[in-house]
Amino acid sequence: MEGAEGPWPSAGKATGPIPGTVRPEADVFPRFDEPLFEAVRRAHPTKIALQVPAGLVRNAHDLAAELRRAVDRPVVVVSRACFGACDFPAPDEVPGADALVVLGHSPIPNVPRWAPTYFVEMRYPPGEAEPLAELLVQQDLPKRLGLVASVQHLDLVEPLVRAAADRGFELRTGAGDRRLAYAAQALGCNYTGAESIADSVAGFLFLGTGRFHPIGLALAVDRRVWSLDPLQGTLEPPLDRASIVADRFRTIARAMDAKRFGVLVSSFAGQHRGGLASALVEKARRRGREAEILVFARLDPADLVGRDLDAYVNTACPRIAIDDAALYPRPMLTPPEFLSAIGELPLEPYRFDTYH
Repeated sequence: MEGAEGPWPSAGKATGPIPGTVRPEADVFPRFDEPLFEAVRRAHPTKIALQVPAGLVRNAHDLAAELRRAVDRPVVVVSRACFGACDFPAPDEVPGADALVVLGHSPIPNVPRWAPTYFVEMRYPPGEAEPLAELLVQQDLPKRLGLVASVQHLDLVEPLVRAAADRGFELRTGAGDRRLAYAAQALGCNYTGAESIADSVAGFLFLGTGRFHPIGLALAVDRRVWSLDPLQGTLEPPLDRASIVADRFRTIARAMDAKRFGVLVSSFAGQHRGGLASALVEKARRRGREAEILVFARLDPADLVGRDLDAYVNTACPRIAIDDAALYPRPMLTPPEFLSAIGELPLEPYRFDTYH
């Protein structure tokens, strides 16, 4: 169903964002607005489940109260941390809820949902692009760069492209596959927009905060990656991709002699790859190894302690194996890394585990 403000949901389909809702300012409490309330009212829900990212749990109950007053329906808060649009709550986590409001994330278009779901994107105002573009000059970056951004800073992409062009830089953005809602967008599991332009640029600029996305981007594209933080106004030196990849090669080497693998499968709809897991089990057995599937919702390293297994293959969020490797008692591989470990794929070039 199409409304004046944008695409509204139908049960079982991924939904579009609520444009203009929750524009965070520094030190300002985020608030919902009327487009969201009107969209939810039209769905006539019995009960609404609200999911917020870890950084907003302190505000979750005030937001729930605001939503409850505006829509006049019961609202329950999902207590577990939310890391992305891929781990929205399952029906048994929110009994009786028949609508979801997800704060801070954009929809993943090819992930089906069991109830009407409203994504409230926390877009920062674009701010000043000129000082950021000047940093490219000061640090003598290559003139042709790919540009990738987290969803919170997508509104800054076009102003930055223009400001950089005024200084002789060409910033290119690419359209990704069906898992990405926007051009130039980065997900921790998908950088296909960047991959589509990698051969035409000398490096990449990540627009956003933190190291999570830049590390994934550096693994997905064999190019230098600089991080441009629009909140701090800083430009970080390029990541040491060679060191990150060398760590992954060492993990693969530790698993090459493994006889028994545990293949991890998430029950979250946005991370579930049961078909891939079954295929990996068969490949392991054809290579004379043993492999069993382990199913989980939120993976806890303690759940893997004491098992008679030599290594693990993670088919859920690919960053579990990469970012949290030190937390696990045995080598934790991504599917491409596993195929290298058992001799199905050559070790080089390094292959990022991209969700499609």
